[in-house]
Amino acid sequence: MATVELRFSAQPEHVRTARLVAAAVARRAGVDEAVLDEVRLAVGEACSRAVGLHRGHGITAPVRVVLTEEEKVFSIEVGDGVSGAGGGGTGESSGADGASSGELQESDAEGEDEMGLAVISGLVDDVEVTSDADGGVIRMSWPTTPAVTPP
Repeated sequence: MATVELRFSAQPEHVRTARLVAAAVARRAGVDEAVLDEVRLAVGEACSRAVGLHRGHGITAPVRVVLTEEEKVFSIEVGDGVSGAGGGGTGESSGADGASSGELQESDAEGEDEMGLAVISGLVDDVEVTSDADGGVIRMSWPTTPAVTPP
């Protein structure tokens, strides 16, 4: 079992690097070429989500990406440092509907979060989203094909 671990500061510009590394490792692991764009897009969505959560909650810990090659499967875990479902906002100004600005921002963030998860679910057949006291993890996996050696 080969494993590559990538950690990066929660900056949007690092998401591209994570996508490129994931595609390279997936290719080497034997993921079908036709699926590599889906791997790139799914990793981009998961990493963008983690970056947004870190920045929104003021977390300075790095975003974690673990790429694992097993016998017949390639998996990627993207971890963030936000425990549980996240905290609420504390804004005092109100919007037109009476909601505080903190509530509006939290609602927007939740909507973006759900949209990102929906995109990932559409790209990846085997996806699992978990969260505990240490943070959240999106685990995605794809089947691999063994390398064919020429005779």
